[in-house]
Amino acid sequence: MTEYTVEFVGTGETITCSEKQTILSRCLEEGIAQEYSCRVGMCLACTAEIIEGEVTQPAARGFTEEEAENYALTCMARPLSDLKLERGKYPPSIEADAETAADAGAAADD
Repeated sequence: MTEYTVEFVGTGETITCSEKQTILSRCLEEGIAQEYSCRVGMCLACTAEIIEGEVTQPAARGFTEEEAENYALTCMARPLSDLKLERGKYPPSIEADAETAADAGAAADD
């Protein structure tokens, strides 16, 4: 079983993870506070931007094909190489949706 290094940019945290383990499961085993909710690739809470490396995440339903090339759902993603990830980064389409929802909520409060 091949082990890969997963480095979280800006935190100094690093784990090793096999191609048979999800990044989230290894974070939880190592006591790293990786955000998550549904654990089935839909809520996007565990999203991280892929800075370097490659993952497989065939069940990541929350992303388009293009987004899945640049972002990892850590609850679904398994490493195919050493990785550098930046947690809490979301595709622009998701960021835009979040801002629209926040704006709508603020308008409702007025």
